[in-house]
Amino acid sequence: MPPTLTFDIETIPDVPGLRRLYNAGPELSDHDVAEMALLFRRQQTGGSDFLPLHLQRVVVISCALREGERFRVFSLAEPDAGEAEILRRFFDGIERYTPQLVSWNGGGFDLPVLHYRAMLHGIAAPRYWDLGDDDRDFKWNNYISRYHTRHLDLMDLLALYQPRAYVPLDDFARLLGFPGKLGMDGAKVWEAYQRGEMAAIRDYCETDVVNTHLVFLRFQRLRGVLTPQQYEAEIALVRDTLAASDAAHWREFLTAWRA
Repeated sequence: MPPTLTFDIETIPDVPGLRRLYNAGPELSDHDVAEMALLFRRQQTGGSDFLPLHLQRVVVISCALREGERFRVFSLAEPDAGEAEILRRFFDGIERYTPQLVSWNGGGFDLPVLHYRAMLHGIAAPRYWDLGDDDRDFKWNNYISRYHTRHLDLMDLLALYQPRAYVPLDDFARLLGFPGKLGMDGAKVWEAYQRGEMAAIRDYCETDVVNTHLVFLRFQRLRGVLTPQQYEAEIALVRDTLAASDAAHWREFLTAWRA
């Protein structure tokens, strides 16, 4: 069974990029530049300040890796690494493990953001971008195709690729009995970042990625990849792994899960 890597990202406005595009000088603070861009966006869209994907800077990639007998959750994040290093380590992991990638809306948000930002930083990701030129197996199952499973966007697949059938991860995870989102949501990340709350952003992203992994396990049971006994063993592995941690966000997660 190949390793699976469930992933989620958190982003903030790309202030250096916005300065370049808007010719904003040093007299404007980072906060002012971002607020200017958000205001322009609200004017363009009639209310939404969600920035285009190429103007979103990655500050966290959280991962849940299931490999061999192990399950572990980790983050590539500021302040330990800058954006270029975060992206490089993520794609290096794909180069090393060739995992099945699992996401919730990864095809609509996370991966396109990673594409744009990796190009900005000049990062090479040959395994990820292999469409069968170097490995014939990738011709019929690669990371890029929407309809292949080497990257499985659970939200997209469960909705049968129909946007009107998309559901939020938080709703669906809680509907299945899992904890759902804890602490914040994506709309609050920029505010939290400005307050220096990187640990809270990272913890939030990690709980999101474990929710996604748990939904993926239920999907694997649905499609017959896991027997009921195997499914319960996988759930127990996640619980036991989180219970072995002293981190407060996992204690909160497990308490919500028991409820």
